[in-house]
Amino acid sequence: MKTTAFTQFHIELGAKMAPFAGFNMPIEYTGINDEHLTVREKAGVFDVSHMGEIWVKGANALNFLQYVTSNDVAALTSGKVQYSCMPNGKGGIVDDLLIYCIDGLTYLLVVNASNLEKDWNHLASFAGRFGLTPGRELYNASDEICLLAVQGPKAIEIVQKITDENIGDMPYYTFKKVRIAGIENAILSITGYTGAGGCEIYIANEDGEKLWKALFEAGKDAGLKPAGLGARDTLRLEMGFCLYGNDIDETTSPIEAGLGWITKFKDDKDFIDREILLKQKNEGTQRKLVCFEMIDRGIPRQHYDICSADGQKIGEVTSGTMSPSIKIGVGLGYVQTVYAKPGSEIYVKVRDKLLKAKTVRK
Repeated sequence: MKTTAFTQFHIELGAKMAPFAGFNMPIEYTGINDEHLTVREKAGVFDVSHMGEIWVKGANALNFLQYVTSNDVAALTSGKVQYSCMPNGKGGIVDDLLIYCIDGLTYLLVVNASNLEKDWNHLASFAGRFGLTPGRELYNASDEICLLAVQGPKAIEIVQKITDENIGDMPYYTFKKVRIAGIENAILSITGYTGAGGCEIYIANEDGEKLWKALFEAGKDAGLKPAGLGARDTLRLEMGFCLYGNDIDETTSPIEAGLGWITKFKDDKDFIDREILLKQKNEGTQRKLVCFEMIDRGIPRQHYDICSADGQKIGEVTSGTMSPSIKIGVGLGYVQTVYAKPGSEIYVKVRDKLLKAKTVRK
């Protein structure tokens, strides 16, 4: 099992550790609810070094990425980040990812840890037709990079204490190369997976200890705490953010998953599954991913049936939890399109009992 540059700190702090995507990762420290609310109200630090990082470089980097991803990479300029997905050739999704534009010839892809090998093989299979050589213009740097996500309303003011670069006015989905905690050429981005604000910091593994200690020294009076993957999941679910393997996968299309906004049908953009996805956009899909809140008391869980009032199955829960912020059950799930309009009454089957819920906007 792999470790990250921060594993020793997690163990020293008494975190509950568990295998995740081949890594020994912290699930929780003081409790998921406590860590969740700390991020919503103050700030928390997540070790997300298990994420994969793949460089794409060269004169054909843009053309390659335009073909293998659904969003319009040509719209990116230096310092901008884009959320996208990789269609799988069958209308499904290989992975969702972030694309960082370093310049017109250099891009950094950040992919899900559990999909890294699959993503690499998928990208490598198309590299040759664009003149990219795996190991050269297409390079997997995942084992060289560690990553901390500092999230919450106080995150930026804490991080600002350890860098001379002004980061307070950075727009959402942008990044800078900065000197931070004495570490040169760190990548600091404003993306986030919690909806609570903050930033992500990419550095070399050998600088991990220096960054960790500097962050917690800077945040000691602001209530900064470490947070585990458990709270990361409840935070993203409250925001309606998709998690690969739960809400999107090889069998779900970006159109039915509500990701039409990252699927761009420009005249000059040919990409994998363009025709399939364009047909879905124009003709509609039989099911859609929805957010819902429980009306009856109960906690929705993955794979629970979603039913109509008369008990007919109309879909399935893909993610669900008791929201630490609003103290009711919330979830994501696919339902027949007729039930997808916000405000629709649905029922979640919990232990053979139908509990009322309603679809809501993200």
